[in-house]
Amino acid sequence: MTLARLLLALACGWSTLAAGHEVTDETGTRVHLDAPPARIVSLLPSLTETVCALGACARLVGVDRFSNWPPEVRQLPQLGGGVDPHIEAVVRTRPDLVLVSHSGRVAERLRALGLKVVVLEPKNHADVRRVLGTVGQLLGLPESAPAAVWQRIEQGLDEAAAMLPAQARQARVYIEVSRGPYAASAGSFIGETLARLGVANVVPATLGPFPKLNPEYVVRADPDILMLANRTMQAEIDYPGWRAMRAVREQRICLFSLDDAETVVRPGPRMDQAARVMAQCLKAKAP
Repeated sequence: MTLARLLLALACGWSTLAAGHEVTDETGTRVHLDAPPARIVSLLPSLTETVCALGACARLVGVDRFSNWPPEVRQLPQLGGGVDPHIEAVVRTRPDLVLVSHSGRVAERLRALGLKVVVLEPKNHADVRRVLGTVGQLLGLPESAPAAVWQRIEQGLDEAAAMLPAQARQARVYIEVSRGPYAASAGSFIGETLARLGVANVVPATLGPFPKLNPEYVVRADPDILMLANRTMQAEIDYPGWRAMRAVREQRICLFSLDDAETVVRPGPRMDQAARVMAQCLKAKAP
């Protein structure tokens, strides 16, 4: 690049920064920032991971109690939950920007105190890509930064699918995300990942993303493999009738570790890792 072009690029960058930028969040609220935020609070684990995936972990000054990845965020002040944050503690961090989910009236309460708040909550693969772009814009990054993260996710999903033998792709899967049982249906982001792996989900999208099921429903569905991504699930199968299922009798069950379960149930920049976790289960347990 010639000196003239370099000076022109720098001038354009300074002009854009001086003018600031504006984003519209998921509530339709327009949020104007005069400059990229240097102090960020994130009150949703997937948003915390998104900020860090874009190389801006150092800008975080506080997180919700469930944000624990990457490991360095565990050293940050915990400011309550996404639904019940400690408002005074959030204010004390003097954030330039607060990232929140749709839960409750958190955004309204924080905005009433004069804070810049952006509501974002990825729920499917397309949302993850869009949120990456929005957070990248908020951080003042070039479009190539979120695009590179999304490309890595896509590549990881393809690689996870490629590691499966043909036999594993014929499996019918049930995946539980919480006691109830609450399942991840074909309409959830987890269901989308299973579809990318080429396997069938026994819980249809018509039941909603994460329906609470009668345990008998799973027995009747007779899945080939059970995936348990429930952080409170015990190794013992204690739902009525489940011991009679083929998958249980033949020990075709994947009880994910706490770390793997959290990876699987978060719609964010680790979806490629989640796909590998599920693919490894399929390779090991497919009939």
